[in-house]
Amino acid sequence: MTIAPDKNKLYPNENIRTVCYIKNLPSRPNVEIGDYTYYSDNKNSPENFYDHIQHHYEFLGDKLIIGKFCAIAEGVTFIMNGANHRMDGITTYPFNIFAGGWEKVTPTLEQLPFKGDTVIGNDVWLGQNVTIMPGVVIGDGAIVASNSTVVKDIEPYTIVGGNPAKVIKKRFNDETIIALLKLQWWNWDEQQIFDHLEQLVSVHDMDTLKKLLNLVN
Repeated sequence: MTIAPDKNKLYPNENIRTVCYIKNLPSRPNVEIGDYTYYSDNKNSPENFYDHIQHHYEFLGDKLIIGKFCAIAEGVTFIMNGANHRMDGITTYPFNIFAGGWEKVTPTLEQLPFKGDTVIGNDVWLGQNVTIMPGVVIGDGAIVASNSTVVKDIEPYTIVGGNPAKVIKKRFNDETIIALLKLQWWNWDEQQIFDHLEQLVSVHDMDTLKKLLNLVN
């Protein structure tokens, strides 16, 4: 009996070639992708996912880290630290990149704004055309509405939207969120997930969560 799609296949469902598991694309420096996280694109091949990671230069050292079971819709863009200009002078214009003598004012890495790694948690849903700015941390279970620009961290299990993205509401009450963060269902093995699929997709009452926590602890 089959209990899960093959997490090691690029296209887990051969009949749906608009959705691929990103982890199974050729690896790229400073990009880490969790199991079962997918990118969906109805206009272009989902295999072009890396084109949506912009200004990501290996020498800067910043990472894009995306957890397990994330749903990433078409048009999502990750802006990395390489897009930053020096901001402590009279102008932000990057003279140095055009050479011709202007390279004499090439900034050091220390002079450039550096926001650190961009981290997307587990079970995160990014809607169409979302833009993620450098150094943002998005918590587990969060949802980002389509066409949003995320400029600051998002708490777990929070829905945000807009430009800049602002909190719309929490998905659950605080007690439930604490229980879900302890549950960490995305770290279960395939059999555990299969056995509890119905609860995962439809139930979040505390009694059920407590029973699930007892099963996995």
